[in-house]
Amino acid sequence: MAPTEDGRPVVRLRNIHKSFGANHVLKGIDLTVGQGQHVVIFGPSGSGKSTLLRTTNLLETPDSGSVWFDGKEYGPGIEGEDLPRGKARLLRQQIGMVFQQFNLFPHITALDNVALALRRVKKMNQADAELQAARYLARVGLLDKVAAYPAQLSGGQQQRVAIARSLVMEPKVMLFDEPTSALDPELVGEVLAVMRNLAESGMTMVVVTHEMGFAREAGDLNIFMDEGVVVETGGRELYDDAREPRTRAFFEAIL
Repeated sequence: MAPTEDGRPVVRLRNIHKSFGANHVLKGIDLTVGQGQHVVIFGPSGSGKSTLLRTTNLLETPDSGSVWFDGKEYGPGIEGEDLPRGKARLLRQQIGMVFQQFNLFPHITALDNVALALRRVKKMNQADAELQAARYLARVGLLDKVAAYPAQLSGGQQQRVAIARSLVMEPKVMLFDEPTSALDPELVGEVLAVMRNLAESGMTMVVVTHEMGFAREAGDLNIFMDEGVVVETGGRELYDDAREPRTRAFFEAIL
């Protein structure tokens, strides 16, 4: 799978395998993500989509295969290759991730939730960290909620705080794991709007989603997975002209 024409490869997964006990979840996955590209991954539950995302920033370590990011190898690697190795902690600083659940600290404000990583990881002083955090809360439309605690926010607002928390680290790639699945339907739009703005700004994104309208609109590279393998890939034409019977059957069931 090639990156966009104007985007150099940033992330490259090759022959990724991952099992949990006897359950072989990922079966030789290959994926290349180019700078500025928007990759959308979809498929039925249990197809390996979330595990693939978590493998990309080593929240799950693959059993075999290569996780290459920006010139360094982070996975087990490919036999015969000798690439510089990177540390998982540094990888996660450069590949941000937004989860289905918001995972905010309930006892601190939205501002502090966003500023915390700047203080702990980047060792910023409190004033600079709070100023940077406020900028990113403004970016997701929540500058008026800096003093609010998570319990005082709607689900959509909490997810936007979680997005700001990842963005404040200025990652090179953002991963989204079904970021709207825990939201009430009327709150989905505000989170998708933030993601659209990110896409328009040129952020490199890999999104697992069941929001097929957003997928059709945003996906430069669209990937249909089933039973741990990539069944079919394509541009926006995939939604109307899928070649594989399994892909067509999936679309017929959900569109």
